Amino acid sequence: MWDIAQELIVFVLKAAIIVFAIMMVAGVMTQVAQRQKGKKGELVVDRLSDDLRDGVHRLKLELLDKKHRKKAQKALKKQKKEEKDGEPRKRIFVVDFKGSMDAHEVDALRREVNAIVAVAEPGEQVMVRLESPGGVVHGYGLGAAQLQRLRDAELELIVSVDKVAASGGYMMASVANHIQAAPFAIIGSIGVLAQLPNFHRWLKKHEVDFEQVTAGEYKRTLTMFGENTEDGRRKFKQDLENIHEQFKEHIRKYRPELDFDKVATGEYWTAQEALNYGLVDSLTTSDAWLLERRESHDMFLVRYVVKKNIGERVGRNVSAVLYAVKNFLSKN
Repeated sequence: MWDIAQELIVFVLKAAIIVFAIMMVAGVMTQVAQRQKGKKGELVVDRLSDDLRDGVHRLKLELLDKKHRKKAQKALKKQKKEEKDGEPRKRIFVVDFKGSMDAHEVDALRREVNAIVAVAEPGEQVMVRLESPGGVVHGYGLGAAQLQRLRDAELELIVSVDKVAASGGYMMASVANHIQAAPFAIIGSIGVLAQLPNFHRWLKKHEVDFEQVTAGEYKRTLTMFGENTEDGRRKFKQDLENIHEQFKEHIRKYRPELDFDKVATGEYWTAQEALNYGLVDSLTTSDAWLLERRESHDMFLVRYVVKKNIGERVGRNVSAVLYAVKNFLSKN
């Protein structure tokens, strides 16, 4: 009798735990859904200069013995008070842009630029830490236009490339007053690329007809399923050449000293080589540049943070809860 009662108690406990877990997950999902209805994201501002200064000061203090550390702490406290009561430092605004093929990150960049233009004073600096191998022309063209707004507001724009700024990425970087890059960052690729497969022969072999109706001689030049013509290929190539010329004119506006016969071939180089061609102005990393200015400037990282959808935000919590329940039940 006791064994039956004990098994019944264990069963009830397991059932209660499962019900509790389900209710917890449902509650989290409801809460997240309600929050998500409000807005898609928010602007976040971090004081980079404080983090950099505090990190350096902390390390310096740790390297001292107890006696000298106490003395240094007093001096540091006095220094901070004097700085607080003294003249305000110059400001630098920092933006991160890590672009993908479709350049959807430009939407966040737009919001970040809006905020900076609204508060920055003419002559202040904006650093964009840019990383992108390029992508769609219209997306990166819009990205370049957003950076142009900073210059239109009479702000000094510095683009820092630690890894890569190629094709559309360089289209954006070229807008800057000054381009700096890490020595082995990839720079250039001033060219235009388009490619698509063609299944016409496969469809013909399997006796599948493909019909395409257009109005306008060049509404469609190349197609994935129909038979491509030499006239269509010629027009498609002409369109690419036209975009390439516009790409070069865009860069020539900001860097007229470049030899476009050498740099606009679609090739890319390391920043060390790109410096010789005039594609970048100096070799350094974004971290080094910011660290040098930690004492003389207040630096603000401006980020537009997009909220994750319900699945992304809840998925991890759900998995953790179910894993814990599974472990508990397996042990009992």
